[in-house]
Amino acid sequence: MAKLVVQPTSTAQWHALVSEAEAASGCILDQDIESYLVFLLMRYTNKPHMISRVLGLDYLQAGSANKRVHHDKLRDVGDHCLLFSGLFPQHAEKRMVKISYFVDLGRVAYHQMAELTSTLMGETYANLSREFVSLMDILQTMRTVRGKGAPLAPMHAFELWQDTGSQHAYKTLRSSTGACPVKPDEHGQSSKTRPPKLH
Repeated sequence: MAKLVVQPTSTAQWHALVSEAEAASGCILDQDIESYLVFLLMRYTNKPHMISRVLGLDYLQAGSANKRVHHDKLRDVGDHCLLFSGLFPQHAEKRMVKISYFVDLGRVAYHQMAELTSTLMGETYANLSREFVSLMDILQTMRTVRGKGAPLAPMHAFELWQDTGSQHAYKTLRSSTGACPVKPDEHGQSSKTRPPKLH
């Protein structure tokens, strides 16, 4: 188990954990996306009530809100979906949905934020939508890199890899089953496509 080095501030601590997870996952983020992720973790990980959110309902309610509230609700949906899929994937099973449900919803929310935001933040939200799976992979790596969280069950890892191309899910499958998984085609047959390269 890696030794925890205590940083002088909470921001520095989160940045160190994100950087460690980036290195372990092989996903290196642009500085603006990395900063967004660090401050997202600072804002939300001490708010346990977020686990009870019904994100689909939040997304629907965002459309009927005024412009400022609409922006805030969309951002919150994207942020919560990222945290659910990355740090709390077990809640997908409890809600009887796939983890990719949160991925799809989060991507759409960030994409809509990018279209609604004319400032430089618009490009940040566009990047968050594009890099959502890499961000999720980093958060899932953060859960397991210090042995603090259980890895995804093989079935859930396979579904997540199949639905999103998650490299973390693929590595989890390889390490837990010893097999080289392949994606089935539209007829349910094993695809001949070569598996992704491991970092």
